[in-house]
Amino acid sequence: MPFTDAALFNNVPPMAVVWPFLLAAGSYLLLRWVIWGPGSGSAATASQHALWVGIMGWLASSLQPAGNAGILHVNPDSQPLISSAAIVPALAWPVLGCLAVHAIGQLSYPGPRLPRRQADLEVRRVRDFLPRPLAWTVLAVFAGTALQIGWMATLPGYDPVPYSSRPDPVHTYVTYGGDGRVPGIDLASYLGPALLVLAVGTWLVLVLITRRRRLEALDTGENNLLRTIAMNRLLRTVATIASGLAAIAGNHAARPDPSHVAGGWINAAGAVNLAILLAMWRWAPPRLPAVQADRSGLQPREPAAASHPATRLEMSLGAALGLSAFVPVLVAVFIPGAVTGHPALVVAMAAAPVLLVTAAGELLVQRNYGTPEAPRGWPRQPVSPALLTTGIAALTVLAAAVVVTASVQPELGILPTWAPTLWACAAVALLAVVPLAAAKGREGIPTAVPGLDAALRAITVHRVVRTLAACFTAQAGVLLLSAGPDIRRGLDLEPASWAWAWAWDAAPFTGVLLCTAGIVIAVIPVRSFARTPASGRNPAKEPAT
Repeated sequence: MPFTDAALFNNVPPMAVVWPFLLAAGSYLLLRWVIWGPGSGSAATASQHALWVGIMGWLASSLQPAGNAGILHVNPDSQPLISSAAIVPALAWPVLGCLAVHAIGQLSYPGPRLPRRQADLEVRRVRDFLPRPLAWTVLAVFAGTALQIGWMATLPGYDPVPYSSRPDPVHTYVTYGGDGRVPGIDLASYLGPALLVLAVGTWLVLVLITRRRRLEALDTGENNLLRTIAMNRLLRTVATIASGLAAIAGNHAARPDPSHVAGGWINAAGAVNLAILLAMWRWAPPRLPAVQADRSGLQPREPAAASHPATRLEMSLGAALGLSAFVPVLVAVFIPGAVTGHPALVVAMAAAPVLLVTAAGELLVQRNYGTPEAPRGWPRQPVSPALLTTGIAALTVLAAAVVVTASVQPELGILPTWAPTLWACAAVALLAVVPLAAAKGREGIPTAVPGLDAALRAITVHRVVRTLAACFTAQAGVLLLSAGPDIRRGLDLEPASWAWAWAWDAAPFTGVLLCTAGIVIAVIPVRSFARTPASGRNPAKEPAT
């Protein structure tokens, strides 16, 4: 049988194919949303953008899943991390993920918009913006890690030995046994290339930061300082990753020979890694002068609606909503195996925190600014026609994917996989009632801005409908990704009376497109209401219920 694209999809786990693409696209859209919002390219938005790049880089840099790489466990029920299929992903996700986040951060800056493009005649070099003390510290960390890995490569391996005791002429009995380890050269063949990729990737991202186009709202000095800030955040993160690789090598090197004695061991490199982590946390980047002068980040001519505290609270939730969608990634990192079930559960786990954060935002507005005396306003059109049409289309696509899958799988004798998708979507839809009820029942906000209270409620409704539409679209995509290969193989073995069976060849590709569409829908921005607040049905006064 010739090797075709369909066979390629059949041999690769669906989520393994789509996860890197989804995370990269989601990171780009989130960072683009931060920098392209109101006051696009200003010192305040640039500072926030750099902050979120740093936060996302830290989140992606955890090497915890690879902490016991190369260790042979004495417990037969524990799976050792010794194969390429296990070690490579555990090292690649933090190394490539951190570098990708910082590279995407530079690529997400807005392009020139003025009729005449501004340009700098100076030749920009990496060393012109590099924070020197931090750079020398990071270089020392990389050198120490290289020495640690090189020393570990010379160490022999030990087989695991069950715990037991044997006679000893001095101590009567001596306890021996414990975990073993692979030969050091085997583990070094993974850690060494990972460190090399990290070093080369760091240099390439530094070059990208240097050559990044300037922001038109900032002058030359502020643009140069912004590059230094980006380099600071990158170097601090890669320093912790490099020291983490040294800690993995130290964990391997510190293991004693279990055939001699069951003695304790101390991973000195792990302690150094913790010290470097704390030091990098404390090594704060410089601040842009405009942000230092005005810590609120508001422009002098910002409208009254945008300057209201309740508005700023609602707008600040945007980044939190974006990060909450990455909850499945954090769960997968800190609780291995927790998100390896049906992919519909992963999508639901991403949508549920977004809805909960949206509801929490309404509760915060209620607690901080709501008063029973203020009139309540409800928008005449809570959801725009375009978003409402998108939601209906997403629900239709999901229903079509479920119906088609449910009708094909029984005929081919395949276990149904559509039921978890249906239950997951129902659970998310039921959870969406919470923020909607919070928006509907919230007390009014005392303000002189007409329509502000209604506009804030419209933001919540927009976010809920947007989340449901994105969830339904992504659920349809992952259903096709997970069910498509099995159905295609079943049709090859048992030709059925499906004149359109060829369409299942494109099921994985269609699933990827739907998942991508789900991400795009998830970041549809709330239309600015600062200049034209949403009008609402605003009664003179409505008693609290």
